[in-house]
Amino acid sequence: MGTRWSAILHAPPELDIPAFENALARAVERVDRQMSTWKPDSDLMRLNAAAPGTWISLPRELLQVLTRGLEIGRLSGGAFDIGVGRLVNAWGFGAAGSIPDKEAIQAALHERLPPTHTVLELDAPGARARKQAHFDLDLSGIAKGFAVDEMMRTVKAFGISDALVGLDGELAASGTTPDGTPWRIAVEKPDYELRSPLGTIELQDAAVATSGDYRHWIEVGGTRLSHTMDRLRGGPIDNAIASVSVVSSSCMEADAWSTALMVLGRAEGRALAEKYGFDALLIERSDGALRQIGLGRVFETAPAGVPPSGHRFDTLSPRKV
Repeated sequence: MGTRWSAILHAPPELDIPAFENALARAVERVDRQMSTWKPDSDLMRLNAAAPGTWISLPRELLQVLTRGLEIGRLSGGAFDIGVGRLVNAWGFGAAGSIPDKEAIQAALHERLPPTHTVLELDAPGARARKQAHFDLDLSGIAKGFAVDEMMRTVKAFGISDALVGLDGELAASGTTPDGTPWRIAVEKPDYELRSPLGTIELQDAAVATSGDYRHWIEVGGTRLSHTMDRLRGGPIDNAIASVSVVSSSCMEADAWSTALMVLGRAEGRALAEKYGFDALLIERSDGALRQIGLGRVFETAPAGVPPSGHRFDTLSPRKV
């Protein structure tokens, strides 16, 4: 998936480390083999290459991700959409190349793609899917989170209850650290140049995912454009949101919802997060500064005069580390 995975665990001495490491690697490779847009022979790319109306047999894991991706697409009003692969490639963020395709961009800007949940049919009992129109699927906003969930399932299958697993900006924690405290996770400051933490989360039996505009972007006419696509615009998002972090019981859920809130922007994103009761942190660029919008018990801000001891997100002082 173009990145690295990691696992930190507190395990008994009899654990077969090589077997455990191989099992984790296989879990990640299985997701990559099924859902990568960078592998022409992946199961996802087989579906992308199929003519509309043609049923394609798919593995269980891919069908699971497609099913949830379509459902979150509906629940988010189309903000999260797994059918924007053509836009991703047109703007130079996909496997087709890193240079924007001007002709493809112009075509995308004048074409309004239908919501993918209206043009992709899934047959779970038959383990197959078919497209009802020409479009390309891209699961970069949900597959990494699913891979982390698969890693955690592997961890628990080995009888390990205390672990932290991660892939890129997606992490899942189970149990506690050896001293009995929750796993402490840094939330990265959305800075284009430097890597430093904005704050930390105490994570226990939960997952966190972050979407942002500060790692993968292109510059067009002096303006930085994010890799996150807005289906309705036919291109990158155009709002002031720099990053969104979501805490959930499932990393796949956190991954997809952080992308949806990123697309919706401050007002609509906040409304959706409050509607579904998400623990979310939206960071907005405003007049050269970063404005935090914390929602839910993890990220809420303590009222004036109230000690923040009961809150799980701690903002750090603005220093370089």
